Amino acid sequence: MGLPLLALVCCALMAWQHCAAEAAKARHFKWEISNMFWSPDCEEKVVIGINGQFPGPTIRARAGDTIHVQLKNALHTEGVVIHWHGIRQIGTPWADGTAAISQCAINPEETFTYRFVVDKPGTYFYHGHYGMQRAAGLYGSLIVDVAEGKEEPFKYDGELNLLLSDWYHESIHTQMVALSSKPFRWIGEPQSLLINGRGQFNCSLAAAHTQGANQCAAAVNTQCAPVVFPVQPNKTYRLRVASTTSLASLNLAIRNHKLTVVEADGSYVDPFVVDDIDLYSGDSYSVLLTTDQDTSSNYWVSVGVRGRLPKTAPALAVLNYGPNRASKLPALAPPVTPAWDDYDHSKAFTYRIRARAGTPRPPATADRRIELLNTQNKMDGHIKWSINNVSMVLPATPYLGSLKMGLKSTLAAARPAETFSRGYDVTLPPPNPNTTVGDNVYVLAHNTTVDVVLQNANALSRNVSEVHPWHLHGHDFWVLGYGDGAYRGDAADEARLNLRDPPLQNTAVIFPYGWTLLRFVADNPGVWAFHCHIEPHLHMGMGVIFAEAVDLVGQVPNEAVSCGATAAALMAGAHL
Repeated sequence: MGLPLLALVCCALMAWQHCAAEAAKARHFKWEISNMFWSPDCEEKVVIGINGQFPGPTIRARAGDTIHVQLKNALHTEGVVIHWHGIRQIGTPWADGTAAISQCAINPEETFTYRFVVDKPGTYFYHGHYGMQRAAGLYGSLIVDVAEGKEEPFKYDGELNLLLSDWYHESIHTQMVALSSKPFRWIGEPQSLLINGRGQFNCSLAAAHTQGANQCAAAVNTQCAPVVFPVQPNKTYRLRVASTTSLASLNLAIRNHKLTVVEADGSYVDPFVVDDIDLYSGDSYSVLLTTDQDTSSNYWVSVGVRGRLPKTAPALAVLNYGPNRASKLPALAPPVTPAWDDYDHSKAFTYRIRARAGTPRPPATADRRIELLNTQNKMDGHIKWSINNVSMVLPATPYLGSLKMGLKSTLAAARPAETFSRGYDVTLPPPNPNTTVGDNVYVLAHNTTVDVVLQNANALSRNVSEVHPWHLHGHDFWVLGYGDGAYRGDAADEARLNLRDPPLQNTAVIFPYGWTLLRFVADNPGVWAFHCHIEPHLHMGMGVIFAEAVDLVGQVPNEAVSCGATAAALMAGAHL
């Protein structure tokens, strides 16, 4: 290559780098988190809001952008953190927002700035990750569009956002006391389901179309008024749907409309058409909807409970076909949610999720397999959820700081078990109902491929096995397969695995009495939570920690981990 040509290539490369830098932006937000009175379902309660809003403000960015959130904790008596659900935090593990794992809780009147890159387009959300603050309303949407100059692999004319949640009238503090009490007090089912923070307690909007009038308080209270999604006929809309529920598994359907699933947890999937979709806590999807129905009518959007005997009424919103009035009630009844225990329906949907062509494939084999048995147990009269018979407790000093500084006694001498007895009968209550507590920290070698088998089992009561959606921080994983009964690792189980086009996700469900097998590469140095995304289950110990190559983590900001033993070490002159 001659010198002039080399110079031209170098100039072109520099220009491309300059354009890339121009395209990626820094997006700045200033938030204050506080308690406030609100009426999510027309009953006034105290919620945790952001800048006086519930749900919190929507963050919208493009892939490659850097997010800066200056967060002030204006709660009077408790700390706070924010987890950016689905954002992998590559190179910024201290911004993951997990109290006692990646950072210290932000104390009242303190300010902490989160800085991280959103590297991948998709439908995400954020939420509190301290105590059960998500159940108190601390959540919002986080939408990442494709980078400037890129295109989605599907076309649409408009976009609608549905952030789904459940709502309790009891405060989270009452709930946490109940879950930790002796004797145990279960918190029960939520009073309402919410769509974009709005629901209607003790009020049937659907009945109004036959009664001719809506007597609900929602008619006059804008905080709980039914959500209206305006659309134009004969258009295709992208519905971004995410579930931040505390307990409930959900089903979404829109009367007379098919849904084409195109994205799951920020990864494209091979498109498939359904009448309804199941969402477990922590899930997010994009579905395409075509407004090809009778244009003289509006249509119900219905969200109902799945996986638990429903004692909570469905949430309803209105798909408003222009030029119809938004207040015009749909002529047809809302869709009927499938039976709560119709797991064949649930599995039929979940098993259809496959990666779109071009998605990275998993490594052919794994370097390590960790098998996690999910059980309900007792400890000193308390009820716990346990993994391999150990219920997780979190430390006063965040693991990221203590492991980075090499502090002694950070981890217990005995490491957590990596398997469970092949003789364990998952169809019966645990033969030994007693459990203990521990850190549940698994230390993973850098760049190794790890398989995780999530095994569901019978709870303490006979003939009870619950749905558990598990969420991994810091990574996406490939969902290689599902099975019924106990995982054996034999030829029959291996034959169920999909190595050709498994979906990349960050949250995966274990069905009752079944197993789910995941594979991921430990290529993101940091300390990452992996847990059931049901808020009371995590509070009761249902989780583990993955510590990956912490020595390779860059400079950790002092303010992220200046608490507990790390604070003392920093005052003594230690460095992160």
